[in-house]
Amino acid sequence: MELKATSLGKHLAQHPYNRVRLLNAGVEVSGDKHHYLIPFNQLITIQCKRGIVWGELEFELPEGKVVRLHGTEWQETQRFYHHLSVRWQAWSEEMAAISAQVLAQQQAVIEQAEQQPHWLTQHELATLQQGICEAFDALPMPVSRMAEFASCRAACDLCLRWLEEGAAQCEARNRAWAQRMMADHASFFASVEQGPLNARQMQAVVNGEETIQVRGGAGSGKTSLVVARAGWLLQRGEAGPQQILLLAPDRQGAEALNRRITARLGKVDVEAMAFQALALQIIRQSGRKVPKISKLEEDGNARRKMLLKVWQQQCETKKPQATGWRALLTDDLGWEIPDKAFWKNRALGERLAPRLDQWLGLMRRHGGTQAEMLSGAPDALQSAFQKQMRLLAPLLKAWKAALKEEGAVDSAALRLQAMDVLNKGRFISPWKQILVDDIQAISLGDAQLLAALRAQNSRTGLFATVESRLVYGGSDDVEQPLPLLFSDPHARCELETTYRLDERMADVADGLIRQPSGQGHGVLASLRRGDKKSIQLLPDDQLDALLDKLSGFVDDQQQVLLLARHATLRPASLQKAATRWPKLHITFSTVHDSKGQQAEFVIVLGLQAGRDGFPAPAGETVAEQVLQHAESALTKAQERGLLYVALTRASERVWVLYSPGNPSCFVDELKKRGVPVQRKP
Repeated sequence: MELKATSLGKHLAQHPYNRVRLLNAGVEVSGDKHHYLIPFNQLITIQCKRGIVWGELEFELPEGKVVRLHGTEWQETQRFYHHLSVRWQAWSEEMAAISAQVLAQQQAVIEQAEQQPHWLTQHELATLQQGICEAFDALPMPVSRMAEFASCRAACDLCLRWLEEGAAQCEARNRAWAQRMMADHASFFASVEQGPLNARQMQAVVNGEETIQVRGGAGSGKTSLVVARAGWLLQRGEAGPQQILLLAPDRQGAEALNRRITARLGKVDVEAMAFQALALQIIRQSGRKVPKISKLEEDGNARRKMLLKVWQQQCETKKPQATGWRALLTDDLGWEIPDKAFWKNRALGERLAPRLDQWLGLMRRHGGTQAEMLSGAPDALQSAFQKQMRLLAPLLKAWKAALKEEGAVDSAALRLQAMDVLNKGRFISPWKQILVDDIQAISLGDAQLLAALRAQNSRTGLFATVESRLVYGGSDDVEQPLPLLFSDPHARCELETTYRLDERMADVADGLIRQPSGQGHGVLASLRRGDKKSIQLLPDDQLDALLDKLSGFVDDQQQVLLLARHATLRPASLQKAATRWPKLHITFSTVHDSKGQQAEFVIVLGLQAGRDGFPAPAGETVAEQVLQHAESALTKAQERGLLYVALTRASERVWVLYSPGNPSCFVDELKKRGVPVQRKP
C-alpha cells in the first residue's frame, strides 16, 4: 500500500518527502531526491493531521527526530493511516510479549539485588546498570513505548528507576542495611574499643564498598577503626584470618596495631606488618632467595654514625674536600665552625649528622647516577651544584659500599624485587581484604606495590585510614600515593569527632592547617570544652622551669613528650632528667617520628626562624634546591602539617617553646588563633 502527495500539494509543500509505502514491518518515506526507511522497531508514534486542504502524516523516531509527509489527499491519508495503525499495533502487541520476557528477567535480577543480605557495592550497581542497558538494547522496540503495554510497564519502570536514579536507590538501600547491621551487632560495636563506637565510626566499619577511605583528624579513632574493621570481617565471615592483610607505614605503626589487636580482638591470628615486611614475604613465597635488609636502613643512629665517619675521613685526608665543606657549612648554612680541624669537633659532628643523612636520602630518592643528577640541574645552578656533588658523592658511594659489605639491600631495592615478583606472576595474593592505617604517610613506591598487589585480583578490598589534615595537593608533576590507590569510584567516610583533643586544641590545630590552603575537611569536633591554657606559648629558656612545675602534679601513669623539628634540638636538660625529675616519664622525639604517638602533656621545642628553624627553610644548599625541586611545592604545607602533628599529640596540655628574639612565623599565627603567651609556666 502506498500514499502519494497530489501534484499541487507536492508543488506547494516543497517538502523532501512526497510519498510513503507500507512494508512488511515498516514504512518507506521518499521523495525525488530523498529516501528514508523507518522500521517499526524505530517508531514511537504515528500521527495523522489535517491541514487547510491536504493531509499530513508524522512519524516520531527516537532522540526527538520527526519525519513528515505533506500534501496528500485527506481521505486517502486517513485510509492509509488506519491500515498502517492496524498493522503497526498488531506488530507491537507481538513485540510487547517478547519485551515483557526480557524485562521480567531483568526485573528478577534487580529484585534479587534489592533483597541480597549484604551491601550493594558501586561495582555491583555498575554491573546491574550495564545489564539494564543490555536488556534495553535487546528490546524489539523503543523503551519509551514500554509504558503503553501493561505486561511491560512495571518491570520497565523498575529498570528505569535503577538506571536513572541508581546511586540514590543504592544509597537508600545500603543506609537501611547499615542501620540494621549496627542494631543487630550493637554488642560488638560497644566492646570492640575501650568506648562504644559512634555512629560515623560504625558506618565506616560496616561499609561494604570494595575501596573505602576513612578520613579524620587527630584522635578521631582511625587506628581503632582498622582493628574494628578486622574484627567485623572475621565476625561476619567475609574473610578468614589468613585472608586479611593489615599494613602500617612503618614497623612502629605495625607494632602499635598488633598491640591493639591483641587487646581488643584477642588471639585472632591476624598480624599487622610494615610495607618492608610485606615485600619480604612476597619475595620469600615466590621461591627467590630472600634478601638481607641492611641494618643501616633500619638503624638511623648507625647510619648517621657511618656517614659522619665518612665525612670526617674525607675532610681529614683530602684538603679540597675540607675546603669545600667549610664553604658549604659557613656560606650556605651559616654555621660558625672552628678554625682548624673542624671535622673533629664533637658538637659540630652531632649537628651535622642529621644533615648528612638528609642529603643521602635526597640522592637515594633521586635514584639516578651522579651524571643524571647533574643533568637535571638548572643552567644557573650547574657549576655550584657540581661543586657540592663532589662533596656529597662520597656519602652515596659509602652507602652503596656498606650495603655490598653487608650483602644487604635497602628498602628501594627490596621493593623493586617484590614488584618484579608480582609483575611476573610468581606470587599469588591470598588476601581478600587489605587494611592500611595512616595511608597518607606511605611512600609512592609503597603505593605502587600495593596497587600491583590489588591488580592480581580487582575484587580485593581496600580499607584505609587517612589523616585528612596531612593530605597535600602538591604540584601537577609530583605523583602522589593517594590518587594512585583511590582513582576508581570509592567510598569516603568522614570522622568529625576527636577523642584526644579538647575543643580549644582542636580549634587551634584545625585553624592552623586550614589557613593557607582552605583544604576541604570539616571542623574537628571535641567532646571536651577545654580552656585557653590548653595550648600556651612560652619562651624557650623556660623548659627547666616547666619540667619543675610538671613534676609537682603529673602522676605516675602520665607521659611527658618533648617534640622538636630537628633531632639536633634534643635539650641538654634530658641528661639530668633521671635525677632532677625522677618521677616524670619524659620522652624526646622528632615531630616526624611522633606520628601515631600521644601523651597527656606535650612540649614543642624550637619555634624559631631561620636555619634549624621551624618551619625548616627549603633548599638551604644548592644541592637541596636541585634534588628537592619535585618536592618543593609541598614544603610549606608539610611544615605546617608537622606543626599540626606536634600540637595534636597531647590529651591534656601543650606548651610551645619559642625564641623571643627570633620567633618562627608560626608564633604569630598561633597568637592570632588566641594562644596565650606566658612569661613563665
